[in-house]
Amino acid sequence: MLWMEILCGLIIYKLYRRFFSDDDDLLEVESSDTTALFNVANRLEKLYGGKVYVGLRIPDADTGSRQNVDMVLVTKGEAVVISVKNLSGLVTISGDGSWVCESSKHKAEHFPDPVGETKKQASVLESYLEQRGVALPEGYLSYKVVLPNPKFWTIHLSNFPSEVITYDQWVQLKPEPKGMFSGWIKGAFRGGKKDMQESIHEKLNFTLSTAPMWDRLELKGNKYILGEFLEFKGKEEDIITLRNIKRSKVRRLIVQKTSMLGLAHSKLQVLYSPRDYRSEGASSSEWKEATVRSSTEVLFQPENSRKVRKFKLSSIISMSLSA
Repeated sequence: MLWMEILCGLIIYKLYRRFFSDDDDLLEVESSDTTALFNVANRLEKLYGGKVYVGLRIPDADTGSRQNVDMVLVTKGEAVVISVKNLSGLVTISGDGSWVCESSKHKAEHFPDPVGETKKQASVLESYLEQRGVALPEGYLSYKVVLPNPKFWTIHLSNFPSEVITYDQWVQLKPEPKGMFSGWIKGAFRGGKKDMQESIHEKLNFTLSTAPMWDRLELKGNKYILGEFLEFKGKEEDIITLRNIKRSKVRRLIVQKTSMLGLAHSKLQVLYSPRDYRSEGASSSEWKEATVRSSTEVLFQPENSRKVRKFKLSSIISMSLSA
């Protein structure tokens, strides 16, 4: 009978792996890649100041689609479109510019030329900014590809274009007073008037802060997921309580525990800030609150995934909604 129990156990395990674990692994990869984005963004802001805009979805007038941009760093005097490739393993460059990543766990993965893709994103962004009345001086906008994974390695480092920041270069980056990776401010803009520079900087920040972008989930355990918030699921009275939390009205929500002794169901306090297109933030007096059961769920579709995910509100730290 023992061998029968072992056999049944193996069958159950394989079924679990087939129907559940693969999805969990995929979500873990999605979360890991997105978390790498925010780690890069946080470090860039610490190194160079300014503001980093993550998860942009810039309209491409030529194709009628949207161009996903990992992030844009805006500092005084320049802006940089940055693509983050969280690659783990041996990375080589093919003759056509595409990259091949070979890791110990998976077969070789092929990636279209990341530098070419990022250059295209910068071009689409520049056109979008012009359409919104922000004309950047020549040389103001540049692009980089960052490889922040410590398990990245390569044999022929010299094959990588100068726009690529490998892991070793990434950890050695230090603040540069003149700008980000290059330290340049070129041509007429260098001799431009200070008020013109500040005007461009202000317009650029406002335009990017109101540009289309992915919704953002911040989960416990320092994890982030980009995608689209769909709706809340739970008891009818909780859904009614949360009815005002819509992307047209709310910019961000924060989930906090609340002490509700003596009640059968644990409760969570949801703080949410009304959307104000005139400013990016909200003062503490503007935050509103709602109290719901901790079993309430958020339906969220991650970027590059066809599968809708459910997250318990108790596992969420915050959620930011794009307009």
